[in-house]
Amino acid sequence: MAHDHHHAHDRNHAHDHHHDHGDLDWAAMAPLLEAQADLLTPLYRRAMQWLAREAAEPGLIADVGSGPGVVSCLFAEHFPGARVVAVDGAHPLLERARDRAARLGVADRLDTLTGDLPGVLAELEGPADLLWASQSLHHLGDQRAALAALGGHLAPGGTLAILEGGLPARFLPRDIGIGRPGLQARLHAAEEDAFAGMRANLPGTVAETEDWPALLSAAGLKHTGTRSFLLDLPAPVSDEARAYVTAALSRVRERFADGLDAEDRATLDRLLDPQDAASVHRRPDVFVLLAHTVYTAVRPAD
Repeated sequence: MAHDHHHAHDRNHAHDHHHDHGDLDWAAMAPLLEAQADLLTPLYRRAMQWLAREAAEPGLIADVGSGPGVVSCLFAEHFPGARVVAVDGAHPLLERARDRAARLGVADRLDTLTGDLPGVLAELEGPADLLWASQSLHHLGDQRAALAALGGHLAPGGTLAILEGGLPARFLPRDIGIGRPGLQARLHAAEEDAFAGMRANLPGTVAETEDWPALLSAAGLKHTGTRSFLLDLPAPVSDEARAYVTAALSRVRERFADGLDAEDRATLDRLLDPQDAASVHRRPDVFVLLAHTVYTAVRPAD
């Protein structure tokens, strides 16, 4: 159910920090966002191993739309010779990033930069060798212009890596024993409609075919690779994974219930009721299965 992890729920919960800054209590949301990113750490580690083969050893890495800094700190750990800048519009999330860096012993190599994308990147100390943008571009109205702007902050030969798309997260079997089978497919459809509405209402929005290699090429970059990374947490899941599923479905219930029929809303309510034996709090068949896709492109050497 994801793309807020395809998209929709990843887009709509774990990555809500890329938009609606005025409406959300980031200090309150930060622990949940951090826990969600922690759960995805195995996926991010595999992506970084791939990036290390794709990109030259970077001196300056910018995590664009970093949130609470989980991935920023992983970059600092994975590339010990690099300085890492966590960039986000939500100051409370960057406070979490600094705290996390101190806790993990990488604070001397991690800086933060607060401001709106992509303009705030002008405040980087220099061109970046690696720019990482995870599910942040789709919250910018003109994605083509944003890619060109990001490319302009790369050093010659530097790499832009964007995480967009993949496969929706699945948490439950097709038939869960309550309600009409196929609930998650219908939740995904409601999320896709809501995502389209979100994009349509962004300032300066431009409709684009989501062909990321073509968009990267149009931005003057050379597309160098596409790779998808799987997170596969089979049942029975950990308490952390169960909390992730509960948070994801709760977010769907809050945001997309209008797109569901009465039976599916009732089923979702049962799944979220801790007292119900059929709920995701208690049922043994909950799992997490999702894929994120990363595209890389290089700024040609001058």
